[in-house]
Amino acid sequence: MEKVSVEYNEKQLAIIESAQKLFAENGFDGTSVRDIAQEAGINVAMISYYFGSKEKLMEAIIEQKSNNTRLKVENLLADESLSPTEKVNILIDDYIDKFLAEQKFHRIMLREQVIEKVTCISTSIYELKKRNLISIRKLIQHGQKQGVFKKHIDVVLMTATLVGTVSHMITSQRFYREVNNLEDLSEVEFQKHLKKKLSIYLKNLFKVMLTYEA
Repeated sequence: MEKVSVEYNEKQLAIIESAQKLFAENGFDGTSVRDIAQEAGINVAMISYYFGSKEKLMEAIIEQKSNNTRLKVENLLADESLSPTEKVNILIDDYIDKFLAEQKFHRIMLREQVIEKVTCISTSIYELKKRNLISIRKLIQHGQKQGVFKKHIDVVLMTATLVGTVSHMITSQRFYREVNNLEDLSEVEFQKHLKKKLSIYLKNLFKVMLTYEA
């Protein structure tokens, strides 16, 4: 069943932001509802009122931060002014932007998947990945129908390459910065540099994987 996008009020967004910060720092199990309430400056009962439980709050974070991929792909598919390759390139940049802008959230996602414990959280992540995969597969199939993309593309591995590369660079920023002698860059300059490098690298890689041009 398709998830319905939810609009959150200012108080709910403050709770989500506080929970995200603490989950990224301490893990889901290492963060209590009381911790979240204290961080958000609210009464504990407010979390129960708005979300019901810590698990439901985590699910809300996943949905609130990650519900745009399907809409993004639908908009790309409807845009006849773009070639299939241009659409994939836009999707690549969108993933990079999203990951770099929401680094705390993606650390949470990575942490919860590494644990490999079947919970309502892991189930939410699993369903999210399935929905995103279906959307991306539509984009690839669109290019295949036009004869631009190769046949028999493993979309699961392709998506893993995209997500895995960006995720790894987020967790390895200090190492990448040091080995490339980029310590003199400000944090803003380094993030711009990293974004540009990832964009060029992934677009070239996907061109080889997807098209007949390479």
